Amino acid sequence: MPRNIVVIFGASNILWMVFAVSQNVKVEIFPEDKMIAQIGDSASLTCSAPDCESSLSFSWRTQIDSPLNGKVKTNGTRSTLVMNPVSFENEHSYLCTVSCGNKGERGIQVEIYSFPKDPEIHWSSLPEVGKPVTVRCLVPDVYPVEKLEIELLKDNHSMVSQNFLELIDIKSKETKSLEFTFTPTEEDIGKAIVCQATLIIDGQPSVKTTPEKMQVYISPKDPVISVNPSTSLQEGDSVMMTCTSEGLPAPQISWSKKLDNGDQQLLSGNATLTLIAMRMEDSGIYVCEGVNPVGTNRKEVELTVQVAPRDTTISVNPSSTLEEGSSVNMTCSSDGFPAPKILWSKKLRDGNLEPLSENTTLTLTSTKMEDSGIYVCEGINQAGINRKEVELIIQAAPKDLQLTAFPSESVKEGDTVIISCTCGNVPPTLIILKKKAETGDTVLKSTDGAYTIHRARLADAGVYECESKNEIGLQLRSITLDVKGRESNKDYFSSELLVLYCASSLIIPAIGVIIYFARKANMRGSYSLVDAQKSKV
Repeated sequence: MPRNIVVIFGASNILWMVFAVSQNVKVEIFPEDKMIAQIGDSASLTCSAPDCESSLSFSWRTQIDSPLNGKVKTNGTRSTLVMNPVSFENEHSYLCTVSCGNKGERGIQVEIYSFPKDPEIHWSSLPEVGKPVTVRCLVPDVYPVEKLEIELLKDNHSMVSQNFLELIDIKSKETKSLEFTFTPTEEDIGKAIVCQATLIIDGQPSVKTTPEKMQVYISPKDPVISVNPSTSLQEGDSVMMTCTSEGLPAPQISWSKKLDNGDQQLLSGNATLTLIAMRMEDSGIYVCEGVNPVGTNRKEVELTVQVAPRDTTISVNPSSTLEEGSSVNMTCSSDGFPAPKILWSKKLRDGNLEPLSENTTLTLTSTKMEDSGIYVCEGINQAGINRKEVELIIQAAPKDLQLTAFPSESVKEGDTVIISCTCGNVPPTLIILKKKAETGDTVLKSTDGAYTIHRARLADAGVYECESKNEIGLQLRSITLDVKGRESNKDYFSSELLVLYCASSLIIPAIGVIIYFARKANMRGSYSLVDAQKSKV
């Protein structure tokens, strides 16, 4: 309603009310002057005619004959208009008419307002040190708003205030608010923020305040992780990790582990995480996270669980037994953490190792006989060493085959002779000694390729053959043994008989001399060898 209409309407009310009280019957009304009622509450107007004793009647109406928006209850000399609840339709000048022979009237003005709730404080975000924030004071369901003032205070000092003087054509309850933006500091911690609303009612201020102790936050920062005993561990060890972070309120600490797919597995909601009897799969990145209402901060630490090399294996392609001149690949693998370093060596005759390669695969091309031997693969890391051996055998067709007869290939009947066969291959090949014959070969029982003939006979003469063979091939060698027979007695004059003959020719004269001197001694009665040796003249 325009303001000039309101003024004219108010003046007419006053004239009407003056007329209404100038009647003959005495009419009393309560309250006497005017009523101030809050929308939504219950209010009542009471009209009475104490001087009327009979034929009494009451009637109620508004100045502009609009609905009463209330219920009338009459009891004897009293009539009550009850407005429950009070609404905008009750903002009128009400007239009570009493009929008791004569008539009497009395009017009363009803004014309404709405100020039902305390102000509310709202934040654009949680107040955080160093970050701008907006605080808002909200006053709901106010009428009339042109009589409202809102003020925001911090620590009893006004930050901002506002009056709402606009006129509204349509009566309605309004919600009004006031905002202020500032940057909190650590000094603001614990200070009071007050939202104060003042509504002027019937010329008197009605004040509602809402105080709030200011909670200023500090986002988590500077996480610190301590690890005991170390981030590098052996399998079976235990470790304790502690995390701290600054912030207000104090951040809640949690521990998690990063998974291979990028997710995190929550492990603990405590500041200290203890892991016992650690295994290789416990290695990885662990995350300490500090959280409070205004933020999150995290720090990572990597744990390494070293596992000594184990399960070392060797694969040989095509085979560990090869033909001379071919190639071979020997591949070694070893489990452990960190991944073991591979070292290939060859075992020497004195037991020492000759380093060959640090590659996983050792390749030998155009192999030779001297490449045969034991090869050693070692898996090595900080936690230890694990090794595996493989024997490589390089084979070649038999070569350098030698067949000999000792003392000679020509012997006499009764002599001892050794038939021996040797081969230069390493490892040694299979050696078979045979004696050839038209009726069939005879395999000889040899020892290490040697066959001994004791007291050779004529039948032992003949061709002897040595056969050396392996998976690659074979080689043959042969010799002919000649056994000569001895001559008969009449045709054979041996050296032994010659010695016996010579000896007998010397013995006979000697016997004769001995007999001579013996006889002479007998004749003399004595014998002197010295005298016997003296010459006679």
